Amino acid sequence: MIRPGNISIFIILLISCIFCNSKNQSNITDWPQWRGPGRDGIWHEKISLDSLKPDNIKKIWNAPVGPGYSGPTVSDKRVYVMDYIKEPLPSERVHCFDALSGKSLWTYEYPCEYYAVGYPLGPRASVLINENMAYSFGTMGHLFCFNALSGDVIWHHNTLEEYSSRIPVWGLASSPIVEKNLVIVQAGGQPNACIMAFNKYTGDEIWRALEDEASYSAPVIIDQAGKKVLICWTGENVTGLNPGTGEVYWKIPFIQKRGIINIATPVYSKPYLFVSSFWDGSMLIRLDQHKLEAEK
Repeated sequence: MIRPGNISIFIILLISCIFCNSKNQSNITDWPQWRGPGRDGIWHEKISLDSLKPDNIKKIWNAPVGPGYSGPTVSDKRVYVMDYIKEPLPSERVHCFDALSGKSLWTYEYPCEYYAVGYPLGPRASVLINENMAYSFGTMGHLFCFNALSGDVIWHHNTLEEYSSRIPVWGLASSPIVEKNLVIVQAGGQPNACIMAFNKYTGDEIWRALEDEASYSAPVIIDQAGKKVLICWTGENVTGLNPGTGEVYWKIPFIQKRGIINIATPVYSKPYLFVSSFWDGSMLIRLDQHKLEAEK
């Protein structure tokens, strides 16, 4: 989580690690989405641990931004991040910086007032980059697709207005995921629209699934029994879906005792799927490797 006042420092550290400590910059792995290329939090660059000591990390640049909790992403030598400002009007912003110089390449700002949101300091989700398109998802349900190079808006949905998204206590925070020609978000919409898939090029709705309330957990895609499975930890269940159609393969309830605070991204290590919640503890699920079934 990035707190107001240190987001610039975080960007400096990220860029320093990527561009100063790799011997061959042409082969640097991008970090184009939440938790990296594999959405698993693993960085595959071969570098010496000594190079990450404080004395060896050199500041390249910094850039002022507003408060927010949106983790920066990096693609094609560009850095993307979101923030929030209150003057002259409450607005969320999506920024793109040159990763080598820190120069601002573009900023898109849109009015967005936070209603009944705890810690109302800024957007939560990370910008996702795919095929020169940038997808952002704001605290109140603004889903944008931009031209990643120019910042031009390609399409936009306001899930609060269009799909009656139920905004959780700390705002919508689940980072989008792309699978083939779809961008998938946990929007908490109604009816049957907690999870929604849109055509990533046009924004057309392709499918919707689950009556659950939204959580803060970002979905992941895994392989199970020879199929791609979309894992979604909502406010009420851990569910395996067909990422192309929204069909429910299996569902395991996650009982809430003190309200929804499902935040962490599900972690998969075949055959186990692990989730962990602050108030309600952890749960381990075994996924059948021969058929699309699961058991707690």
